[in-house]
Order: sequence, then C-alpha cells, then structure tokens
Amino acid sequence: MSERERERLRALHEYHLLDAPADDELEAVVRVAAMVAGVPTATLNLIDEQRQCQLTTTGFVGGDSPREDSMCAVRFETGEFTYVPDASLDPTFAANPWVTGIHAAVRFYASAPLVTPQGHALGSLCVFDAEPGELDRVQIARLKDLAQVVLALFERRRQSRINARLFLEAEARQQFTDAVLETIDVAVVAADPDGHLTLFNRASRDWHGLDADPSVEPVEFANRYALFRADGVTPMPVDEIPLLRALRGGAVQDAEMVIQPAGRAPVHVVVGGRALTAADGQPLGAVVAMADVTADRAQRDALEQALAELRRSNTELEQFAGVVSHDLAAPLAVVSGYLELLADNYHDNLDAQAHKWIDSATRAVGRVQGLIDALLSYARAGSEPCRRARADLGEVADQALMDLREVVGGAGATVSVAAGLPRLAVDPTLIRQLLQNLIGNAVKYRRPDRPCRVEVAAAPDADGWLVTVTDNGIGIAEADRERVFEMFTQVDGAKAGYGVGLSTCQRIVQRHGGRIRAEPAPGGGTRIAFTLPEA
Repeated sequence: MSERERERLRALHEYHLLDAPADDELEAVVRVAAMVAGVPTATLNLIDEQRQCQLTTTGFVGGDSPREDSMCAVRFETGEFTYVPDASLDPTFAANPWVTGIHAAVRFYASAPLVTPQGHALGSLCVFDAEPGELDRVQIARLKDLAQVVLALFERRRQSRINARLFLEAEARQQFTDAVLETIDVAVVAADPDGHLTLFNRASRDWHGLDADPSVEPVEFANRYALFRADGVTPMPVDEIPLLRALRGGAVQDAEMVIQPAGRAPVHVVVGGRALTAADGQPLGAVVAMADVTADRAQRDALEQALAELRRSNTELEQFAGVVSHDLAAPLAVVSGYLELLADNYHDNLDAQAHKWIDSATRAVGRVQGLIDALLSYARAGSEPCRRARADLGEVADQALMDLREVVGGAGATVSVAAGLPRLAVDPTLIRQLLQNLIGNAVKYRRPDRPCRVEVAAAPDADGWLVTVTDNGIGIAEADRERVFEMFTQVDGAKAGYGVGLSTCQRIVQRHGGRIRAEPAPGGGTRIAFTLPEA
C-alpha cells in the first residue's frame, strides 16, 4: 500500500462514518442529488481498503460491495467529476458488474468525488439510472456543489465529536482543579483584567467571611474585605493590595498583610501571585495565593518553622500528580484486563461492531495509561532523591539506547554516541531517563524525506560539561524553543504525545544544577543542549 493511500484511509477513518448510520441531512442531500440529475437513484459511496460502502441511498436498498467492483472507485481519486451518458458503451465501465447486470444494469452514470481540503478522496456522490441520460452544465455544477455540502456535513460531524470529547476532558480537569482549590489550606484569589474579583476558594471565604463579589470596585477592597498592612492597624492602600499589584506589575512575592474582619480573629498572611496572560499575550487578569503565617509572626523562630512547613507542603503538592496517577493506574489496569478477557473468551459470540467497540475502549485505556506513565515519570524526576555517583556518560547513553532499540530500529534511525564522554557525579538512573527521552523525541519527530540521524556528544563548558543530543528532524520553531519545556506543551499536533517529556528532562537537569535549552541544528533539525556541573 502506498503512503498516499495510507494517508487517504487515515483521513477517511478520522470521520468515523463507515458502518455508522447516516443522519437526516446526508439522506436529504442524496435525494436532492437524484432530483437535480433527474434520475430515480443516487447514493453516497465511501471507498475504504477493500470495499465500497453505500452510506445512504435513494431509490434502491444500498449495501457494501467489493472495491474492485465499484464504478466510483475507478476515478474518484482524480478529483474530477465523472459523467457517462451510457456506461454500456463506455470501455471503462462496460464490463463492470454494476453495468452488466450482476449488481445492476446501470446506463446513465455520474459521480462527484468527495475530496477533503487536504486532497484526500473519501468516495463520491453518485447518481445513476437504468436508462441512458444527459446532464447539462448547470446540473453538473449543482452536483459538485452538493458534494461540497456533503464534505461540510462530514467535517461538522467530526468537529462535533472532537468538541464533545474536549468538553468532557475540560470538564474533568475543571472538576479536579475545583477539588484541589477547595481542599488546600492556601487561600487563592483571582481577578479579571479590570480588577474585579472572580474567585475565592474555601480558605479565602473562611478568612474573609465573604465570597468574591464581582460588583465590588478595586478601590473598595480594603474596606469590604478588611485588608490591613502587616501592622494590623493601617488600612491597606489600594496601590499596595497584592492582587492589584500583580495585575499591574506582573508578579508579587512575599508580600505581607493582615485580614481582620469584624468579629473574627485576624489572619496574618504572606502573599505571592502574578498576572495571567493568554498564549497570544492578551491579559486575563491576576491570581494570588495567601499563606496563613499568623502564629509564626509571634517570634522569628516560628517564622522559619512555618517556611519550612510551607516548603514541605509544596513538595507534597509536587508529588500529588504521582499519587493520583498511582490511584488511577490500578483501576485502568483492571479495565484493560477485563477488555482483554472479553475479547478472548467471547470472541466468537461478538459481532464486528462489538469487537470494534472493544478495540476503541482498549485504545482509550492505552492513551490514559500512557499519560499516567508520563505524569509518574515527571513526578519521580522531581520527588525521588537525586543519588549521585560517578558514572560513565557513554555507558549511560548506551543503556538508554538499549531501552530504545525497538523504537530506533523500527524507525530505521541511526544513533551515534561520541567517543570519550566524561565520567561525572550524576544520578545514573535520572540521566538515563533524560537521554532516553531526548533520543526518543529525536526519532519520533524525524523527517519523512530523509534517514533519521541522532548524535549524542559532550564538551567541556564553563559550568562543567555541555551535553548535546542533535538530530536532523523537523526542528522546533524559534518561538516555541522555550515553550516546549512547559508542561503539556505540544508544538506538533500531528504527533501523538502528552507534552510531558521535555518538562521531565528540564526537571532532571535542574536537579543536577544545570540548564537545558533547544536550538537549531546545522543542516536542519534540533539540538537539545544541557549542562552538567562537575560537582
């Protein structure tokens, strides 16, 4: 099978149309097509690997037939409208089973191909009759228009499915975020770009005795929410309120104030926050987090103890993803096991649709398990002890290649490790994970038009050693070279992934006291460079 055909089939299957009932709109388009052509019969044909699937018909009962028997499959990939007044007289179609009487006795035949904007032919909108016939230019133009309407309906159906999935994912993430905000004992407050309040979490409501009120103007914050300077006596001037400072200046760190509503015990807080911006730079507002340090202000030693506790709390929150991932992994493994048992033990009792559902569910479980593994890897890179030992960087790279041998071999890639790599005091397990991620990424984002080549090298640097992983792949745009190290960032949506790998790499490098960056490689591609200090 050619690469072009594989891409065409991939595009066809993305629409999830095969073996699914057509909706009323598609049926209506097929009826209109028959009316425009002045014939009693019309069909919407989709062509997959081996068959012609008549998604919906008018004037006859449709069904599947072998692709080699299809009249539409002969020319649909050309993208040109096909029109034959009498197929029995046309050398291309005269011997076709739909003409000779095996499937039907078609004479008049016309089809408008269904070609996506990317150039992938999915099938055709076909009109035909048992009697010879003619079409004028207006009829041909309208049939072509109807083919475009069909494609628009396909795309709307696909986008609706995608939007529904994204909505469910976003809703789940929002529920998780809400649960975290309502659980933690750190007060979180947010405002829109005009400074109006949009969020108080549970701790904020407890301390203020009020919820966020969007109608309150920023100049009224100190009075309405009982905000005072750190002395607990002076009302907080509007230009010193941490939330508004973050909104104006972009970031606030270690600001102090006292929340002292009437009839409630005062709460002395340390505040940090920053302005929020969209990916295009548009301001979204600001958010601050407030930690209660009331008891700790009684004496300086208590303050140090509170800060240590806060650091421990931050570490626990950093490990939160790992804990949640473990709790999710076990039930997913059970689901995967039952799906496998269902497919194996009841194979002969299930129809094709049931097997298709099982396959879809298994793939979905696999995707979630892959995300969990990526999150666990990220959590371990930041939470497990960094156990340094003298290790040969070349040997660590060879071990990483052993882990990737199937990936590298399957891609036909060549990975070379430069001779003379140094022995450094590093955590061998973490550095092996780091190199495995970087080499795996280089192979994954290879260019299809040339053999994949990856080189691991190192050279002395002012900070110790500069290690590089260089490839000749698709490269990273200059605007994305810093963003790729952020969590869940994917600059190439066509590649399946989770956007966690490079974030994990950055964590590992930072735990070794180094820095990591992405830069262009000579001749095209990407070079990931990171420093490993001697000590």
